[in-house]
Amino acid sequence: MSRKLTVLLMSLVLSSPVYAGYDEVMATYQRTGDFAVALAELRKLATQSDPQAQYALGSAYQFGRGVAQDDSEAAKWYRRAAEQGLADAQGNLGVMYLKGAGVPESAIEAVKWFRKAAEQGLAGAQFNLGLMYAKGSGVAQDYVQAFWLYRKAAEQGLASAQQSLGELFYSGNGVERDVTEAAAWFHKAAEQGNMSAQSNLGSLYLNGEGVAQNKIESVKWYRKAAAQGNEYAKSMLKQMGEPY
Repeated sequence: MSRKLTVLLMSLVLSSPVYAGYDEVMATYQRTGDFAVALAELRKLATQSDPQAQYALGSAYQFGRGVAQDDSEAAKWYRRAAEQGLADAQGNLGVMYLKGAGVPESAIEAVKWFRKAAEQGLAGAQFNLGLMYAKGSGVAQDYVQAFWLYRKAAEQGLASAQQSLGELFYSGNGVERDVTEAAAWFHKAAEQGNMSAQSNLGSLYLNGEGVAQNKIESVKWYRKAAAQGNEYAKSMLKQMGEPY
């Protein structure tokens, strides 16, 4: 073989890199910013049963990134990754079933996949499963189960779970009523920008429940909630004669 031909063949090989796996593909994408190339490589890996690539491909289809948006394709790839035990894919597949996006709507199937992901410690799935228990959707209503699932997610810092946990402490559903604990969890969620928690905290400060009564703090939290469009917070500020 001539040296000229050898150089040409080496050039062709070098111009078509072989990626060893998902991490290498994503590292190359981070370096080059070429999503089209990354997507093509992810598809190859996905067809070879790489769960991370299957999850990434499902996400691309769900949000229409680099491909036409297609919930059915998203659900297909999420399922393949979920069946291999990938928690993020299990959680997303649960959401697809809950919404009936790309799959027949089924609260029972949603609960099934949320549970699998929740058992692996995925905070979003723990929260979603807690919601299903609180509503009695796809499973018998059980506020105690909802409480423990919310708590697991809340302790991982999930604001929506912290807000919902605060509501259970406030109402006494699934746990002994404790407005001080309710205020503490509302505060954690409110500091992360959770609108409902901000409004709830405004009410607790206004009435002195679980915290020392403080109109300034009440107005502060109502304003934060109102700025995000919370109608109750707006109405309370109006009643208090405070602008928002």
